[in-house]
Amino acid sequence: MLIRAFLHGAACAAALALAAPGAGWAQGAATMPAGSASKVADDDLQAAITKSNAYTGLMNRTLRAIQSWERYGSWVDMKKGPTGKERYITYGLYSLYDVASEIKKAEEAMAREPKLPAIDETMGRYIKAYQELAPLITKAERYYDRKDYRDDNLAEGQKLHALMVPAAKTFLEERSKLDALMRVYKRGLDQRELASVEQREGKSARWQVRNIMINARAVMDLMPSNESPIVDLKSFNAAVADYAAAIREMDAFKDKEPKGVPFIESQASSWLGKLRDFSDKLAKSKGDVRRGAANDANWIVNNYNTMVSLSETAIRMSR
Repeated sequence: MLIRAFLHGAACAAALALAAPGAGWAQGAATMPAGSASKVADDDLQAAITKSNAYTGLMNRTLRAIQSWERYGSWVDMKKGPTGKERYITYGLYSLYDVASEIKKAEEAMAREPKLPAIDETMGRYIKAYQELAPLITKAERYYDRKDYRDDNLAEGQKLHALMVPAAKTFLEERSKLDALMRVYKRGLDQRELASVEQREGKSARWQVRNIMINARAVMDLMPSNESPIVDLKSFNAAVADYAAAIREMDAFKDKEPKGVPFIESQASSWLGKLRDFSDKLAKSKGDVRRGAANDANWIVNNYNTMVSLSETAIRMSR
């Protein structure tokens, strides 16, 4: 069984309402009091984080549509559509979550600063694609759950299939584009936050948590998925090396501060060991997760999600 590297918990950046003047503010800082420049930078970063969180919230919640579509694809022939002879037709599809609130927040964020033309436009297309696919999935989920196909010889199932396939194709394409754009955008926000914390507190416990999670997410960005089961080993190993450096930073901090980094340090250390085991298995299979490393991949994803929750607790407790 393969895995999908979900964006679960990526909005943990919201836990820090901090900022450091970035390069984009350097010129303005020269013509205003230092306190004013810092306040402008703080407000700018917080606005960027708020926007990112609104987009990430919708992306996380609408992952359910991808899971539902994969469920459907696990038993139906996508080229032929349902015939009634499928062994696992009772699998049907997963029901979707209510995302009205998340869509509203994302649409409001699209109109707010900072303006991000490429991301904002892609988000608009993503919402539209989801709104076209979601009702079809909901109809199909009910159809198969109630076994209505027994009454109409799959007539409605075939009709829904013909509509869902192109709608799902568009949705997945827009999702892929949005994922790529948001990944780059959030990396920039991560670095700005990290610089802000260091400027205010030094490499404090809070800095350690953020540094660990930034590097952990960089690893997650390179994890295999159902669509891309072969890992770029060079990039993956480089990301693991960066994560290992973050763990060493944490160890050095603990040597100076007996309290260390509460909640997350044990989990973060264990995760590194598992990443190295996973990397060794991938090396033997030339990066193909399907050849003996799928269980490790699932463990890594699940424990990353646990680390996200623990990191949020650690940040709250460090305030």
